Amino acid sequence: MKYIPEPFRIKSVEPLRMLTREERVQKIKEANYNVFALNSDDVYIDLLTDSGTNAMSNAQWAGVMNGDESYAGATSYRNVVATARDIFGMEYIQPVHQGRAAEKVLLPILLEGKKYAISNMHFDTTRGHVVLAGCIPVDCVVPEALDTQLRAPFKGNMDVERLEKLINEFGKENVGVIIMTVTNNSAGGQPVSIENIRKTRAIADKYGIPMMIDAARYAENAYFIKQREPEFKNATIKEIVAETFKYGDMFTMSAKKDAIVNMGGLIGMRSKKIYDLVKQRCISFEGFVTYGGLSGRDLEALAIGLKEGIDESYLQYRIGQMEYLAARLDEAGIAYQSPVGGHAVFVDAAKMFPNMPWYEYPGQALTVELYIEAGIRGCDIGSYMMDRHPVTREEQRAEFEFTRLAIPRRVYTQAHLDIIADALIAIKERANEVKGYKIIEEAPILRHFTAKLEAL
Repeated sequence: MKYIPEPFRIKSVEPLRMLTREERVQKIKEANYNVFALNSDDVYIDLLTDSGTNAMSNAQWAGVMNGDESYAGATSYRNVVATARDIFGMEYIQPVHQGRAAEKVLLPILLEGKKYAISNMHFDTTRGHVVLAGCIPVDCVVPEALDTQLRAPFKGNMDVERLEKLINEFGKENVGVIIMTVTNNSAGGQPVSIENIRKTRAIADKYGIPMMIDAARYAENAYFIKQREPEFKNATIKEIVAETFKYGDMFTMSAKKDAIVNMGGLIGMRSKKIYDLVKQRCISFEGFVTYGGLSGRDLEALAIGLKEGIDESYLQYRIGQMEYLAARLDEAGIAYQSPVGGHAVFVDAAKMFPNMPWYEYPGQALTVELYIEAGIRGCDIGSYMMDRHPVTREEQRAEFEFTRLAIPRRVYTQAHLDIIADALIAIKERANEVKGYKIIEEAPILRHFTAKLEAL
């Protein structure tokens, strides 16, 4: 795989340091084998998340200086609203400080008096906020997604036949919202097709259930649609985004991903009735409606980043980084969710450690080994990340045991990607020596952020 060259020049750098292997072994032990507890300056290549870890452009940094810090009615707020309306086609736009804030504000409105939320797959914070709203999150991804070695073009899709069966099983009056996550993060950053979005919308309309888009990676999803869905091969990214959001009643967005900012989020909606409720909750939890928990400089950078994120040459490079790293893993026979997704490579830790049971958390085991091997911080997307069942409180087995290597936007180079691949190859060679983990302390919701583990 040829490396896609960066469509930018680098004019500011941040020094990195590599600890010795002995130091890394000690640091991860002191962190109770939870990579969230590591200090960032003890990490060489940080792939914990692509959320807020991006490098902003010179235009965005210039925008920071122009940010209007007025408490109410700031020009930076108006710039965000105008840009979001133009791109997403929804009348009512509410900025918030990040994606989980959008979920905290919106989901209790949609789920009041309901029992279930159904998604192609809930990510961790979405799942957590559904539970906090007193409901049960149900995942409904297509069966193809469960076979990591199957190369299907849209493995993030909703299983529409099962969706309709679930609605009839639960009772349509008990389902508060249908959530379409684009791209489907928990399934490996896999894209969702417009055809599938249309079919999902038809079912939502049939049963009178609102449809929400989790839009964190809307631009990457649009790029995949252009590459893989023939109807849109000649469409622009902006046109594909507009078509995608035409089928949603509302969206939540962590702007820390595809809007290429370090902090920010959005809620978009068509209903003024819902917007009025959102405004009141925003004032209570986030701040006045025209800043939504963000500084004016953050709002200004967000307005610019929304446009930069849909630039096709940037997206070609962005997806190209994943494809390059995935090609290195193909050569080494290392399994991952394939074809590779948009923002990360999801290594199949269950296949890396075939003798390790799910309840010893293979994804977390590989995460720890990567840090020990080369100072690389990834994260588990597997049974360790799953909270206990909200009713029975029993351990839940995830559909996948992934170690996610999320690549920050415009941050790392080809040499860094080669270090990542080399580290995984080295771990594969000693895979039979790697042991699992058990949790010795955990929170009831979103446990993986603060849990303490013990090596087995």
